[in-house]
This record gives sequence, C-alpha cells and structure tokens, in this order.
Amino acid sequence: MVDHMEDSLDTGSPGVSDIPHLRHRYSVPDVPEDVDDDVLLHFNDPNWDFQANSSTISISTDGVGNKRWSKTSSNLGASTDVDTESHVSSWPPVRDSKADFSFSNEATQVQDSPYPEVRAAVANTDDPTMPVNTFRVWFIGLLFAMILPAFNTVILFRSPFVLINILLIQLVALPFGKFLEWALPKHRVSAFGYSFTLNPGPFNIKEHTLIAIMANVVVDASPVTDVSAAMRIVYGVRWPVGKQFFLGITVQLFGFSIAGALRPFLVWPGSMIWPGVLVRCALLNTMHSNYGKKETKHISRERFLYIAFACSFLWYWIPGYLWTGLSVFNWVCWIAPNNVVVNSLFGTISGLGMGILTLDWAAVTEIGSPLVVPWWAQLNMIGGFLVVIWFICPILWAKNVFFSQFMPISVPLAFDNTGAPYNLSAIVTNSTFDLAKYEQYSPMFLPITYAVTYGTIFAGYPAVIVHTFLWYRHDISRQFRRTLKDEIDIHAYLMRKYSETPHWVFNTLGVICFVLGVIGIEVCHTGLPVWAFVVSIILAIIFVLPIGIIQAITNQQISFVVMAELLVGYVLPGRPVATMVFKTMAGSTISQAVSFSSDLKFGHYMKIPPRLMFSGQVIASIVSVITAILAQEWALDNIPDICTPHQKSRFTCPTITTFNNSSVIWGAIGPKRFFSPGALYYPLVWFFLIGALLPIPFYYLARRYPRSRWRYVNIPVVLAAPNMVPPANGMNFGSWILVGCFFQWFMRRFHFRWWMRYNYLLSTGLDAGVIVGLVVIFFTLQMPRGGINVNWWGNDVWKNTADAQMTPLKIVPPGQIFGPSTWS
Repeated sequence: MVDHMEDSLDTGSPGVSDIPHLRHRYSVPDVPEDVDDDVLLHFNDPNWDFQANSSTISISTDGVGNKRWSKTSSNLGASTDVDTESHVSSWPPVRDSKADFSFSNEATQVQDSPYPEVRAAVANTDDPTMPVNTFRVWFIGLLFAMILPAFNTVILFRSPFVLINILLIQLVALPFGKFLEWALPKHRVSAFGYSFTLNPGPFNIKEHTLIAIMANVVVDASPVTDVSAAMRIVYGVRWPVGKQFFLGITVQLFGFSIAGALRPFLVWPGSMIWPGVLVRCALLNTMHSNYGKKETKHISRERFLYIAFACSFLWYWIPGYLWTGLSVFNWVCWIAPNNVVVNSLFGTISGLGMGILTLDWAAVTEIGSPLVVPWWAQLNMIGGFLVVIWFICPILWAKNVFFSQFMPISVPLAFDNTGAPYNLSAIVTNSTFDLAKYEQYSPMFLPITYAVTYGTIFAGYPAVIVHTFLWYRHDISRQFRRTLKDEIDIHAYLMRKYSETPHWVFNTLGVICFVLGVIGIEVCHTGLPVWAFVVSIILAIIFVLPIGIIQAITNQQISFVVMAELLVGYVLPGRPVATMVFKTMAGSTISQAVSFSSDLKFGHYMKIPPRLMFSGQVIASIVSVITAILAQEWALDNIPDICTPHQKSRFTCPTITTFNNSSVIWGAIGPKRFFSPGALYYPLVWFFLIGALLPIPFYYLARRYPRSRWRYVNIPVVLAAPNMVPPANGMNFGSWILVGCFFQWFMRRFHFRWWMRYNYLLSTGLDAGVIVGLVVIFFTLQMPRGGINVNWWGNDVWKNTADAQMTPLKIVPPGQIFGPSTWS
C-alpha cells in the first residue's frame, strides 16, 4: 500500500493525470489524536506543537529510502459533535526536512494539512471542473476594482474616515453573484470564433474567491496618490495624470513581480499557514457550503456567523456612538481626572493604558484579531510590550530621560521646547527646510514611548535578518531548487492540476515596472536619483522574504518605512520629496509583495488556477491605479477648501498631513539631528546592535533544548509589539491578550472541536459587524450636516481628564524652554 501511494505521487511520473478531480474527506478529518515523536522534523516550526497527542498515519522517509510507517486510527477527519478534553494541535511530520518548507521527493502525500488552524478553515477537496473564468467574475471584480480605490482614496481625505474592508466585500459579493446567477441569460454566445455563456450555472466559491482576490489588491487604493497629493497640497506642484500613472504602476505592481519569486518560500510550503488568510477562507467556505441549508445536530456555521455579525453590529453602537467612554475606558482616570501620574499610567489617550480593559471590539483588534494570531505569537507580543512599554518606559519617564516629563508619556506627536506640538510650518520657507528658522524655533522632541519604540524599530530590522538566517537558512537554500511538484502538502498536491504562472512572466513584469519607475521619477522631477531608486529596490528584495515569513507564521506585519526614511535621510539630506518617493518605493514594494503573496496563498488554499489569478490581480491593479488617481484629482478639484483645517465637511486630509510631516522630519530636518553622535537620541542607535544579537542566544537555547519553550521565542515578533505604541496602549494589549488566552489557549485546548468549527467564523463575524457598524454610523450620523452627537456623561467623562487633555508631568513656565539652549 505504501509503495502504491508513493508511486502515485512520484514527481517523475506523468503526475497530474493521476490526481483525482475530487478528494473526499475521511469520516473524521479535523481532529487528530496523537503526534509523532520526531522533534527535529519541526524544530523551526513554532506552529507545530510537540506536546500534542494524536492518532494518525505518519509516512515519511529518511532521505535514503528507509520508510517509517506508523498506523493507528484510520479516521483522519471529519468533525464530530463531542469536544475533546485534551489539547490537540497538529499532525505528525510527513517529510524528511527539519521544517515544513520542503518535503522529500519520495514522501507520501497525506489526506489533510497537519495544522488544525488550516483544517478548521480550508477544505481538502477540489473540483477542477468548477468554472472560474466567467463573465460574473470579471464584471464584479472590475466593478470593485473601480469603486473601492476611488472611494477609499477620497474618504481618506476626511477626519474621521472609515475604509471599506475586504471582509465586507466578501460578504457583499455573494448576494451580488447570486443576483447575476438569477438575472443573466443562460444561452451561449459566439464571438470571434469563441463560444461562451454569461451564466455557466450557480455562482460558486471559486468565482467568489477570485473576486475577493481582485478586490483585496485594490482595497488600499494606490500608494502613489499620497505622494502626488502631498506635492499638490504642500508644494503646489500638480503632477499630470499620465506622470502619476508611471509611478503608480511601478509602486503597485513591482511588489507583485517579487511575490512571484517568493512562491516557493511563502505560498507553496504548508508551514506558511498565513493566519489572516485562514479567516477569509473560513468565511467563504461557510457562506457557500451552508448556503440555503439547515443543520440539525448543532448550530450551523452559517447561522453562527450571522449571529456573531448581528451581535457585533448591534453592540458596536454602544461604545462606538452612544457611550464612547466604554471604548477608551480610562476608568481609573475618571476617579482622579487631574492626577497627572495616574492619568499617565492608566490613561488610554496619552497614557500607558494600565487599566487593561476596553469594551470595544474595534479597540481590541487595533493590533490584530486575537482569535487569529497563534497563542505562542501572542505571548511573544505581550512579553515585548510588558518589558518595553510597561517596565522600561515608566523608568525612563520617571528619570526624565530625553526631557520626557515635559511631554505626555505616550502620544504619536512631536513637541517643541515649550511643550507645544511641533509646528513644521515654522521651519519651512516656500516648502523647503529653512535652517535659520529652525535655529530660531526649536529642536524636535519625542514622548518617551515614541522615542523608545524607534529603538525597537531599529532593533527589529537586524533581528528579522538574523532570525531568518539562523532558523531558515537551510530551508531557503533548498527552496531555490524546488518546484510545486516537490511539495507534499495536500493543498500543494491538489494545485498540481493547474499550470503555474512561469517565473519569466513575473520577471518580465518586474522589468516593465522598473523601466516605468525610472521614467516616472525623472518626468515627475522627484529629485530621487536613479541609483537611489535601484537601492530602494535592492533593500526591498533583501528584507521582503524575512518580513514575509514572520507574517506568514504569526500574522504580524513589520513595516519597512522607518528604515527607508532613515536611510534616505542620510544619503539624500534636505530632499523631502525624494524622501517621500524613496520610502514609498521601498516600503510599498515590500508591503505589496507580502500582500500579493497572501493573496496567492488565498488562491492556493481555494484552488484557483494560478494563471487566472495572475491575470485578475494584474488587471485589477492597473484599473485601481487609474481610478484612484482620477478620484483624487476630482476630489482636489471639486471639494471646496479641501485640506484646510476648517473645511466644512471635515475633509482636512489628516493622512496626507502625517505623510508629508514625516517626509519633512526625515528629509528636511534629517536623521543626523536625531541620531548622529552627540544628538539627543543617539543612544537609540545601539538598538541596531541589540537587535542583531538578541536572536542568537534564544536560537542556541532552542537547539540545546528542542522540546522546551525556547523554540517559541521569536525576537522579531517580540520587538514588533512595542512598535504599535503609540497609538496603541495597554488597554488594547490587555484586552487583546485576555481574549486570545480564552479562545487561542483555553477553547483550543479544552474544547477543540468547538474551536475548529467556530473560532475563525467568530473572528470574521465580530470584525464584519464592527466594519458595517462603522460605515452606518459614519454615513448616517457623523458625516451629514457636520455630524449628530449624543451629549451626556458617558460621552464626556473621558474627555475631562488629564489623559484626554494630554497634560505632561512638568509644565514649562511662559517664556521659558526645556532642553538645550542652542541647536543647529
């Protein structure tokens, strides 16, 4: 039997013709009962739990043909209605490498993913005959590609704003598709020698998935619009639409060309589980597998999802509108509203949030859904937060390090030497940095949490490189020589049926984007040399894989923007426009590459033909760049007084202001005045060395004690958590870890079947309810006629505190300053 199974998977055989069109689950597919005792096979895979006890079939090879076979239960699968009372986490190893990056060519394919998170959200079946390339897909997908970036681009000019989220799009797309299923004619149409039908039958899950992928690549609009808007608003330079298009396509699609090269590392391996993608998979599988059906044994997944959605939507009206005090919930500050120390420690506006709780799901998920992030990653994050924000920062603040007592302890603002928010216009003449004005005005000072988190950001970049080298260097080198046919993960196995997009297609796209980028930076007169543009691409290529691995296994994003700003500020000082373009090129290329990789994994899980997925993503991206640019031009031309402080409809452009201020800080004032020897914040530069050294001892401790918890210590994740502060604080982290402990540890351990059936759906329902609640409140109560407010104690008590008023511990007397008496 083993030989027969191996022969059917031999990559040297005809291969794909032997793959069945439909693979059906065994009778009990999603709750295994024991795990193989082979530690080193999964040493560098923290999502693999060695303590799990499961009963399954494990077939692997040792690399020289000696097969290991252990057989226990033959029921590998389907959920039952009885909770397991033991912690069940994952299946045993099925290949010969240390990590789940790769598999032996002779290893035997298994019936399902070894990760319960994946089994809970993704079906291990496929129907290659299901129509995907349909008129409905292109009609709905391109419609979203036009509407979403246009809406989100314009609404970003407003304060407050709310963006259309991909989960909302997935919810809307199903009834839209069902409507077209009902409305479109079913007869075939012939044109240019081809015959097709507008309505091939029921609207199916693969169509829904491809629409969601097309929408997700455009939901954040086009990053180049931030640069062009800042140029027009701040510098008075209007870029023609055509010139914007050159830069827009480069920023939007260069990351996609890199994502193609990342497929062997981030998409095909089973260990790259992408927790955030699993939520989207769970939503689609639930919406389609239960559409119009009833379950009698227990509450159906579809009904559970809608109940969670309804409860979240209704509840959000309380903390989101009727009683906003439950959202910020700085309840200790209500008791002592004028005590600055109490407000600094327990406040949630400008404090450290030691009150821990919030009753607003939007505030809980500000740092990510606690129902999605793995429990081991949550412990890393809360550990980093507690050490840096609740231990180190209060000590430094108490000692007045960096003059921190003259500023609020935790706000995302810079201050001058009088304690007032820093006025960038006071150091600019004709949109350029004026050194004489700077010397007359003030150096820039940062609140203690803001300053220290710059240090953790600095530490994070070398840490992610060192961590990736130590843990994944052998796997990465192997993957350069591997193809999809070398993967034995069930989903990679099923995807062999479809032709992969060749690497040369992605490479060609990259060359085209590079040429357009060179043309764009020249015709737009950005001041960015071509060599600097090349450097931005090289940096993106170096950092994208480590950053992608961290997000694929933890769902935590690491931004490259600060490093890009720091580097360009040193090499191109005094060029704020070049700073904007450089950080957009480097930062957005990485974020786009990781985002595209997550969408490729989404399509991989849902069995979408890769070439069709490539076409959908590229076409949707091109359309989104055009519509985003045109929508922004319309807004800037037609909304009266846009981007002025007192615009009557609140189109004050807060995101553009922040984006430009950052370019002025790094491109004009420059990092030399912050971090060079002798500068106030020079000690933070040592964090680069700290970040490079920290992963090393934990790696060797894990090697020495492979069954210990040392293998779960992930220094890049530890360092990433403090970077969210400010604006996040202890209220967000405290509530987040409490919810995560209950669902990702307690429910997963003691009620595993419930967790597998409902956990990701609960996350989706709660998120979707908040999103819809935000949209409804925004458009019905906040946006019309300047807003409709509910004035009472519950909405005012949190505002009347030292926390909300951002009161520092020390007040600078009128006419005096703090800090150095001279600066330059």
